[in-house]
Amino acid sequence: MLRHNVPVRPNLDRIAKEHGFNFHIIDNEIYWDESRAYRFTLRQIEEQIEKPTAELHQMCLEVVDRALKSESVMKQLAIPPLYWDAIAESWRNNDPSLYGRMDFVWTGKGPVKLLEYNADTPTSLYESAYFQWVWMEDARQQGLIPRGADQYNAIQDRLIARLGELNNGGPLYLCCCKDTEEDRGTVLYLEDCAQQAGLQTRFIYIEDIGLGVGGSLTDLQDNVIQQAFKLYPLEWMMRDENGPLLCKRREQWIEPLWKSILSNKGLMPLLWRYFPEHPNLLPAWFDNEKPLIKAGDSYVKKPLFSREGGNITIYDGQQNVIDSAEGDYADEPVIFQAFQPLPRFGDSYTLIGSWVIDDEAVGMGIREDNTLITKDTSRFIPHYIAG
Repeated sequence: MLRHNVPVRPNLDRIAKEHGFNFHIIDNEIYWDESRAYRFTLRQIEEQIEKPTAELHQMCLEVVDRALKSESVMKQLAIPPLYWDAIAESWRNNDPSLYGRMDFVWTGKGPVKLLEYNADTPTSLYESAYFQWVWMEDARQQGLIPRGADQYNAIQDRLIARLGELNNGGPLYLCCCKDTEEDRGTVLYLEDCAQQAGLQTRFIYIEDIGLGVGGSLTDLQDNVIQQAFKLYPLEWMMRDENGPLLCKRREQWIEPLWKSILSNKGLMPLLWRYFPEHPNLLPAWFDNEKPLIKAGDSYVKKPLFSREGGNITIYDGQQNVIDSAEGDYADEPVIFQAFQPLPRFGDSYTLIGSWVIDDEAVGMGIREDNTLITKDTSRFIPHYIAG
């Protein structure tokens, strides 16, 4: 893995606008950063990213199966008991999943280590699947990278294929919250993929979903919603006023209810419990369990439902705070994980996001931040394969 500087396309703003990338600048700060790029060899991609992603995903599916058979585990995950039966039924019925993103730390030496699995509402999809491919094609043509360069990126093709498999003949609703330009852009992109797959699509904001006769969810024209993709976390749905309606399972949600186990930070201690010493895992434990690191080792505290780095804290071996992030999850239950520092290039720390579509490892995106905790504003950096 090599990072090097690359000239920024002089017409980047126009290109982003033409492709509907309306959030390449966030809060007047660069989000899409093509002033640099990461170069990988094909062997690095196949052996260090693709292969462990596929293996870890299968391990995660085993965790779901085992967790649903244990009340004590479900309690550790802090999933409300009201939903346990519905989650189990969702798993038994093989309710279809679309996508997820594993976050890896990799220094270029030794195996990648899984930090967490964003299995419910992962961000940076449009950037990973589409806009960095556009960058690569332009960069090859302009001689900014080798003309024979490739990219680890079959994300869009697999998204379209998977969405085609989910076509039930009715409309697919796509939902996100209001006033979130990044989420709206991601949903617009997925809607385009669904249309390419031959689906009828309808967009509705989460706040505009209504309640019909008998507890059915409806759109603004009082049509019953039967299938919907939501960029809205399952744990938020469970806490909402109409959350108990999930137990009736009248709608097919993407992502399905069983993903609530994988999108929970409690997945990490469960993976270590069921697959101890696995080379791609870091020791992790629940709050009421014995630490699994040596005295004096650094560790990370993560709220179970933290998103975008919220309320994550890194401690050194003397329990001094190395780094922390603000957020809305300070009152949530927590897990602990051995600390594996992200590799540093210049003044930036690098995180690899490895995408899973329909149980297959299909591509990646790279984020950088000036701190050790990757957040929603962390920069996205393109990559390519050469050699």
